[in-house]
Amino acid sequence: MPEQNITLPLKSDIKNLTPCTHGGLIKKAAQTHGIPEQEILDISASLNPLGNPFEYPADDPYLNLQEILQKAIAQTSHYPDNRYIDFRNAAAYFVGMGVKSDNIIPGNGSSEIIRLIAECVIEKDDIVLIPQPTFTEYEQQCRLFGANILYTKQEDITNVTDELLEKSRIFFVCNPNNPTGALIPRKDMLVLAKRCEKNKTILFVDEAFIELSDPRQSIADIAAGNDYVFVLRSLTKSFAIPGIRIGFGVASLKMAEKLGAAKLPWNLGSVPDMVGTELLNMDNGCNSQYFIDSRDLIKQEREYLTERLSNIRGLSPLPSNVNYILVNVSDFLMDSVELTQRLASHSILIRDCSSFYSLDKDHVRIAVRTRDENDRFIKMFGEVLNEWGKQHAEEELKHTLKTAAKGIHSGRDTCEYYPCHFEDQDCTFCFCPFYPCEDERTGGTWIERSTGGKVWSCVDCHIIHNPDIAQRILDVLMEKRNTEENLKIAWEQVVKPLL
Repeated sequence: MPEQNITLPLKSDIKNLTPCTHGGLIKKAAQTHGIPEQEILDISASLNPLGNPFEYPADDPYLNLQEILQKAIAQTSHYPDNRYIDFRNAAAYFVGMGVKSDNIIPGNGSSEIIRLIAECVIEKDDIVLIPQPTFTEYEQQCRLFGANILYTKQEDITNVTDELLEKSRIFFVCNPNNPTGALIPRKDMLVLAKRCEKNKTILFVDEAFIELSDPRQSIADIAAGNDYVFVLRSLTKSFAIPGIRIGFGVASLKMAEKLGAAKLPWNLGSVPDMVGTELLNMDNGCNSQYFIDSRDLIKQEREYLTERLSNIRGLSPLPSNVNYILVNVSDFLMDSVELTQRLASHSILIRDCSSFYSLDKDHVRIAVRTRDENDRFIKMFGEVLNEWGKQHAEEELKHTLKTAAKGIHSGRDTCEYYPCHFEDQDCTFCFCPFYPCEDERTGGTWIERSTGGKVWSCVDCHIIHNPDIAQRILDVLMEKRNTEENLKIAWEQVVKPLL
């Protein structure tokens, strides 16, 4: 029976929505490339590289996940207390800054809280201001409730005009920002908060990564006393527990009361409720030894990783204040899509940022991990470069032979790198068909590469660019034999006698 064209009885604002698939990336990569899931290094997810506190013996040795889970499971036969008194007390203690439990709105991860705000605030055709690039969830949730989205640039956040604020219902600011890693200082956020209150615009500040950056820059205390400021916190990234969805919002007493009444009842089950409560009750909150060590590790490894990436030609890592680095690849050999796919085939997952507004295929995001994991990533990056070079040389050779068969001379002096070796060179073979020959008599040599290990360099070999030699090699390669056999003959008959 042919499929009928049925119009679904759904709101028009959700017609173009696409589902979130991040949780399935590891499984997909494993199936696509035939790699065991446990061998995949996921640095597309920006989690605390220190791991969760249950695995880290810092100043809270009593944090035993199995014991907490047993207590939570014992409560599964009862509805949770929808007031979440213990969780809210713990969240207020964790944030500090004078925040009280009555300022806390529990949430099943940050996405639920973003939707709660959008649902409770936005009327049809309200304008929402979103600096780009940033977390895509803000726009998606706001469109569900009929908002019109206005974009501005990240660098213009603190200079946004009063005219634009006045006509905007909500102004979303991710601080530190995802994916750029930029952190706006507290003093600038305080000025912005006053301007938003003056223009009756809700300033929504997403501080999901603040514990891994600099919690002193938080404005949670301002949210606790201002009806026009809302702060979002998430346990997912900072505690490295993405599998347990926990987050919370900080709002004024009046706002928190109304939002708490509007949220889905029992939005935290017994497991996230108890796990979150225990984590947030850690001694000294976001200044516990666990987070001090986390920030120290992130700073050290971020600097190390940035230096290693900067040494790879065509990569431009942007300055970051948190546990991930946005890397511009517009001058690199591959765009973000190809680079991401090639690394996935080598068991490394990075974030292709082409889905972020305005970034196209020019950026990737790389999470800061431990030294061993960062070195593994850099090593695999080098393998991908080697693989790309060999494949590109093969493709260039096929193109050269195809044009030569048509009687077209492919040697050129229009290359942007001409003359890369000497005047009047022949560029029939821009990429050497013998790469890597590994014969140092050619002038080539092994060099230490920035990604670790050694790589064969042809920089001092001019043989393939000599016009006479290039033509003789081409003549051999054009003979009616398979390419691999012809390459061996060309090496023996043309190149080897010159060495």
